[in-house]
Amino acid sequence: MPFSIPLFMNIRNALAISALTFITLADAMAQSLPPPSRTVFRCEEGGKVVYSDSPCLGAKRIDVEPTRGVSKLSGQERTGRDVAHEKFREQMSEAIRPLSGMDPKQFATFEKRMKLSPEAQRECQRLDGRVPALEHEERHASGPALMEVQGRLLGVRRRFRELGC
Repeated sequence: MPFSIPLFMNIRNALAISALTFITLADAMAQSLPPPSRTVFRCEEGGKVVYSDSPCLGAKRIDVEPTRGVSKLSGQERTGRDVAHEKFREQMSEAIRPLSGMDPKQFATFEKRMKLSPEAQRECQRLDGRVPALEHEERHASGPALMEVQGRLLGVRRRFRELGC
């Protein structure tokens, strides 16, 4: 049976899926481990500061961008397979950007979520709006309201991580 695109999908998604398929095939032998989280949470536990990829009550979210190695110290460009693979994926997403309308980070999120069930994808989209709203609420809350907001935020962050958003 030939491959067909459901009628409800638009051209943008079809092109993104095609590019995703190509990138996934190129990626098939590159890595077997999941990519590291780029979101780190700063938590205070028992008076000590702890950094983790798992959220905790009252956590402060820190977005990190990993370094790409020290490739210029020797005067030669040297990168590992993981960095070369990441650069390739960024170049591919930039190449299809006029068609997909997504920057490399958006495309990486799209790619990651394509592996999820449709229900999980919808929930991830819903949570995309909830997390920043609750973070904003947390910044402006105090007293008992702060604890309540932090509890809801922790639940949303855990669900976000659980789904693999």
